[in-house]
Amino acid sequence: MSFISVENVKFSYDSDQNYVLKGINLKIEKGEFVALLGHNGCGKSTMAKMFNAMLLPDEGVVKVDGLLTSDESKTYEIRRNVGLVLQNPDNQLVASIIEEDVAFGPENLGIPPEEIRKRVDVALKTVDMYEYRTHAPHKLSGGQKQRVAIAGILAMKPRCIVFDEPTAMLDPNGREEVMHTILLLKEMGITVVLITHYMNEAVMADRVVVMENGTILTEGLPREVFSQVSLLKKHSLDVPQATELAYKLLGAGINVSQMPLDEKECVEFLEGVLK
Repeated sequence: MSFISVENVKFSYDSDQNYVLKGINLKIEKGEFVALLGHNGCGKSTMAKMFNAMLLPDEGVVKVDGLLTSDESKTYEIRRNVGLVLQNPDNQLVASIIEEDVAFGPENLGIPPEEIRKRVDVALKTVDMYEYRTHAPHKLSGGQKQRVAIAGILAMKPRCIVFDEPTAMLDPNGREEVMHTILLLKEMGITVVLITHYMNEAVMADRVVVMENGTILTEGLPREVFSQVSLLKKHSLDVPQATELAYKLLGAGINVSQMPLDEKECVEFLEGVLK
């Protein structure tokens, strides 16, 4: 049984049935790292909110570990198991001291104080922010704030974390910090769904799902998806820079047996071309 199962889901924000999601079918396995790509307005964030029952489908069903999101009696359990990290960390930081902020979620779950203390310490150490535990959040960098927001979700011990463009407002250093943390969560066995506009982040995923106008345009391993350069460009979607370079060389008559996805593969590819 898939951890998240989306079956024939349609959803509209108005009563005129202007569907944002148009019959989506998607399965996400336990422990999988899935990157969700697409233009603004294609339905990515709407999908993310379906995963923890913030939104419910107009048609079709969404199941989380076998639980129907439409079953109100299961909402608490679903949201406890699926955490959501937003684009702007300031929207998720609620306390004036970092460790108090991380403790906020477990306190609302009714966790005993001794257990909360343990969870806060473990969560902050996991995201490498333990030494800042008594600091004020507003004094942190964007990447540090986002890691504290992730710690706040981790302290509730979810089995899945959905990241809705968590690096969009960060500089390159901040993006690197957050992606390092996301990969660490994957290693810990947590199911990860990452919504991103950065292709170099998407290539790190186990699977890439590309959305277009409320439907799934294509999905598969990163190499499978990003090898479809013509299809992605037809829909005005980006590919990793290494892939873009190889695609242009292919158009210039250079033989490209396999599209490179990252800098290392690109260097190896160029060495072969230059020889």
